[in-house]
Amino acid sequence: HVQLVESGGAWVQAGGSLRLACKASLFTYATKCMAWFRQAPGKEREGVARIATGSGNTYHADSVKGRFTISKDNAKNTLYLQMNSLKPEDTALYYCAAGSNCLFRYWGQGTQVTVS
Repeated sequence: HVQLVESGGAWVQAGGSLRLACKASLFTYATKCMAWFRQAPGKEREGVARIATGSGNTYHADSVKGRFTISKDNAKNTLYLQMNSLKPEDTALYYCAAGSNCLFRYWGQGTQVTVS
């Protein structure tokens, strides 16, 4: 069983930056694919970015491409999301998720990002 704990959410002014972190209890086959999702009030959950923890290959949604960067530190079992040039529409609860083959079985509790 993998536990995921997010941190780094905060209130920030538009144009600012934040770095989210997701600490995993372990990196194993169950965390071969990790991702960040977000959900704003009244909206469906949206995939933001994902990474293959072995190859390091990444994918970023068009809505965040060029502004957000997903990365990982295998030594620290930690996933990151660097968010720059934040916009009010980035306001959401951000979740990290993990699974094999990008079937996300494990989810964190979320960290709130508010941009105004």
